[in-house]
Amino acid sequence: MAAQTAQRAPLLSNEEQTSVGILPASHWQQQSTVEDPHDDAASTIESMMPSTASLSSTIFEYRTIHGRTYHGEIGNAESWEPNDERHKDALEIANSHHAYMVVMDGKLYMAPLDKKKVQKVVDIGTGTGIWAIDFADEFPNAEVIGTDITPIQPSWVPANVKFELDDCNGEWTWSDNSFDFVHLRMMFGIIQDWYALFCQAYRTCKPGGYTESFIKCGTFFSDDGSVKDNSAMAQWHRVWNAAGKKMGRTFEVYDHDLQRKGMEAAGFVDIQVKEYYIPVGVWHQDKKLAEKGLWWKIMMESDLEGYLNYPFNAVMGWTPAETAVYAAHLRKELNNPKIHGYFKARSVWGRKPE
Repeated sequence: MAAQTAQRAPLLSNEEQTSVGILPASHWQQQSTVEDPHDDAASTIESMMPSTASLSSTIFEYRTIHGRTYHGEIGNAESWEPNDERHKDALEIANSHHAYMVVMDGKLYMAPLDKKKVQKVVDIGTGTGIWAIDFADEFPNAEVIGTDITPIQPSWVPANVKFELDDCNGEWTWSDNSFDFVHLRMMFGIIQDWYALFCQAYRTCKPGGYTESFIKCGTFFSDDGSVKDNSAMAQWHRVWNAAGKKMGRTFEVYDHDLQRKGMEAAGFVDIQVKEYYIPVGVWHQDKKLAEKGLWWKIMMESDLEGYLNYPFNAVMGWTPAETAVYAAHLRKELNNPKIHGYFKARSVWGRKPE
């Protein structure tokens, strides 16, 4: 399985980690001044979750890694995000979908869609399916398909929504010119070949239809130098990016402008780009930006150990205890109003020529 492949891969040596600016995992345990409000995290992450292997389909034979469950074997998929109830509950409580909506000023998409003409839509990597459901409510005459590699979507959905299990890294099974709109959100660390992905989107998109991708940059920026080089925030993108290289599924989509480049190479035209500024936390004086920051802080903290478990522990070889201590440092920084960290994000959309 993909997870087993990641665990078998040779871990980065100390010299290799140092060369890309990653502090050793033991560094965070040596910082004894942090009081972690989640000091039971190390033991919690070790607790074993029950397996659903008794179900007949291998799709439901979830893998358990350090007490968290992940998708079953499907295609060549390898996702770093847990699919257990703990993670789903955290997503619902934190309302991660709303965090994205706040960034996009309440919009589900940026492409200039004509509600009278949109008949069929696909949401690639739909996750809990909330985007697909909201889009279906806004476009009641359109058929909306949400795809994912794990069946965590609700069963009660609008009549014009359905969910399918599919690994988007494989050959898409839909016919040419099937969709009026192809939507992808936050697919970093999932895709093996972004150029191939957008070629698939181009093939299945109808002439005159649109494809749109939203992605966040993993780097914590600060304009005033408050994100220090040896801080947990500064280490965040370095560890994630190194894990992405080991997995062969980059987290540096924003950094390398892969959305725009992939769409251009595939043949899309009228490509538009919108940049977003996301302060993390409530430190910003602008009320609207502070609201964005609050929602993103809540989303990150809702299941921080769950987000870190696969890339940090399974891929990079940290222990759950080391990751829990790092998470405690990061939480402290996220709640420090003197640290003005922010993310950058980007929406890119393009049209298939008629």
